[in-house]
Amino acid sequence: MENRHITQPDPKGFQVRIVRNKKEYSRYFSHGRWGSKLKALEGAKSWRDQMLASLGDVNRYLPERAIASHKRTTGIRGVSRSVQYDKRSDVHYLVYSVHWRIAGKAHTKTFYVGRMGEVSADEEFHAFRTAAQFRHEYELSKAAEIPFHPERFKLWKEKRLYEG
Repeated sequence: MENRHITQPDPKGFQVRIVRNKKEYSRYFSHGRWGSKLKALEGAKSWRDQMLASLGDVNRYLPERAIASHKRTTGIRGVSRSVQYDKRSDVHYLVYSVHWRIAGKAHTKTFYVGRMGEVSADEEFHAFRTAAQFRHEYELSKAAEIPFHPERFKLWKEKRLYEG
């Protein structure tokens, strides 16, 4: 996977292209802007890895047409990625949702990333990793038969709860 999705369309930079459900995500990394050819390639790999993680790279061996377009999976059970539309303000928001059950009752925690088109790859990756950590902690508490406390994730935008 060293340089998968990365091409060098001209001698001045690298292009990253990822296609999911007929939608293309791409970014160009010029050598001049990044300071050197090696730094541009490192930046391209980093962006690609963050995008693959946020888009869910679980279907990496399947052709695009084999992936159901209605699925919103991230590859982690109980964690989904979707776009919500607010018709009052005519804005689309990117969100990650975590679903879990306590005593048979369904619960959902939604991590609003931001407005579509204004969200950076780092912000999306942070929301994805936070949602994955939330679900992981739920599963650990369930396995240990101890109460799960989702309040810890209230200030998730300010803290990176998945580190340390």
